[in-house]
Amino acid sequence: MIRQPLTITGLVLLAACAGTVARAQDAGTYTVEEAGQAIKPRPYSPYAGRNFPTRPLFGDTHLHTALSFDAGAAGARLGPREAYKFAKGEEVISSTGQPARLSRPLDFLVVADHSDNMGWFTDFMAGKPEILQNAQAREWYDMIQSGHAGEAAWSIVMTFSQGKFPPDIIYQPGNPAYRSVWQSIISAAEEANDPGHFTAFIGYEWTSLSKGNNLHRNVIFRDGAEKAGLIEPYTTQPPVGSNNPRDLWKWLKNYQDKTGGDVLAIAHNGNLSNGEMFPIIEPVTGKEIDREYAEQRAHWEVLYETTQMKGDGESHPFLSPNDEFANFEKWDKGNLDLSVKKTPDMLEFEYTRSALKNGLKLEAKLGVNPYKFGLVGSTDSHTGLATADDDNFFGKISTGEPSPERWSHPFMANPKLGLKVLGWETTASGYAAVWAQENTRASIFDAMKRRETYATTGPRMAVRFFGGFDFAEADANTRSPAIAGYTKGVPMGGDLSQAPAGKVPTFLVAALKDPIGANLDRYQIVKGWLDDAGEVHEQVYDVAWSGDRKPGTDGKLPPVGDTVDVANATWTNTIGAPELVAVWKDPDFDPSHRAFYYGRVIEIPTPRWPAYDAKYFGVKMSPDVTMTTQERAYTSPIWYNPAG
Repeated sequence: MIRQPLTITGLVLLAACAGTVARAQDAGTYTVEEAGQAIKPRPYSPYAGRNFPTRPLFGDTHLHTALSFDAGAAGARLGPREAYKFAKGEEVISSTGQPARLSRPLDFLVVADHSDNMGWFTDFMAGKPEILQNAQAREWYDMIQSGHAGEAAWSIVMTFSQGKFPPDIIYQPGNPAYRSVWQSIISAAEEANDPGHFTAFIGYEWTSLSKGNNLHRNVIFRDGAEKAGLIEPYTTQPPVGSNNPRDLWKWLKNYQDKTGGDVLAIAHNGNLSNGEMFPIIEPVTGKEIDREYAEQRAHWEVLYETTQMKGDGESHPFLSPNDEFANFEKWDKGNLDLSVKKTPDMLEFEYTRSALKNGLKLEAKLGVNPYKFGLVGSTDSHTGLATADDDNFFGKISTGEPSPERWSHPFMANPKLGLKVLGWETTASGYAAVWAQENTRASIFDAMKRRETYATTGPRMAVRFFGGFDFAEADANTRSPAIAGYTKGVPMGGDLSQAPAGKVPTFLVAALKDPIGANLDRYQIVKGWLDDAGEVHEQVYDVAWSGDRKPGTDGKLPPVGDTVDVANATWTNTIGAPELVAVWKDPDFDPSHRAFYYGRVIEIPTPRWPAYDAKYFGVKMSPDVTMTTQERAYTSPIWYNPAG
């Protein structure tokens, strides 16, 4: 006879008859004990068998030390080893002689010193004769020695960005000094790497500039010294390097083919590219980007650094006039070196949200979305100190470390064009948050590859974002929303396929405040979509918020309020909420439209770093200085892809 599976009803009935003699049936003979072994009930512990990430890991994928020639020229004296110590929570002495320490250790760090001229500044400052015999190098050296490090740094960056750096003193791959410095970077990462406790990635920055337009990428290796040590970084200066991203992607493939390793690239600061970061027309060729470009970029650049010290890159008021939170930490005066003034037509090709929208349009045309990236934040600090907290901000460069005057000093300027960025305009941002199962290179890297990441402007809030078609209100009423999130849907960075008949996408969102930070104002979902006419659109939805506020007739939620005491650089958590959890259903869904969704979590107002400076140093700042902020987090998107 064939033994049929026992139904749950049968199991209940058998349990009710425990102790009676089991009788032979056509389906076979079962005892209560056998039934219990055949169908195992869910364990009492809801966490037994859990196989998904349970907490975000926070880190910085973009930190420079004195080994970057511009950082060194600006006064940085800390190297990779000091940078790792600081990231691990140890106290260090900054380049300006000030003690510095993080509020809490980071979980991971990428020291991403510039590949071009890597190690040049160390030899330059040591007075290496073959460098100082160059007249331009001697001029820079004398400027630094006479106390004009800031001017020297700016001159070095401008000269390099315009492609006028003296070729006879450039450090390139193949140079013994260059190779030695790269090996020292690898050694420092290997020493600092502590699997399970702290991850030190090997990496560098490929600093591509197109006549001052920022096309930088950070290159991060999954591998250790045994593979990363087999190569030398790719540079931007010919003949061994190139500033064309296509050539970088070829180099990345060659690395993997040669070593069997894994590597990715993260672009940043599209806001300083003057319309070249997210092109439809490729700057190098002047032609529309093709399928090969789309495929290669989508493959190698799975993440984008959307917020950092040189401004926030989520969106811009010109692009998102109906988004009251788009006017945040703007750097929109020109390109990286302020050699060309910004014009409104450039903005569409510089910001995250518009890139995600144009990606939908390009996917419909090419069959591949080149801008299908997840989001992270990082510092891009050139001090060796990964500080993104407003009350502990050590500046973008060492000349911008804490001082009574740093708020008013020009960070960069071009008097000919009347362009200037002042010190107070630098942003205390940001960090990369990664949902990885373990604190190891492999686990964090793999989470990056699947885009299960989010960006934060500094606070270490825990943010969840799941999409599916079956989430219900009850899924938000649990202490472990991730159980339903991973069971019923996909996490941030994932894809939703053709909607089942009669169903629309639902999203399970959750955010928990930074334990030592500010309460939360609201959780929003930003949607972008491509309509039947091939036009892209966007909409921002408030899906969870603190208090008993109600949207107005315009659909806008009233402000949360403001408890900031600017004079004393403090605030209270008497407004806002410590956590926000909700299930949201798209009210405007069309199953035939390509779309993306991402979460944006906004904190209540808090003091911005100049307020802490004004209090500490007892200085009075000009009225145009922004003294408060609303910190935030941006999740990686979830994409909806209709059939066909």
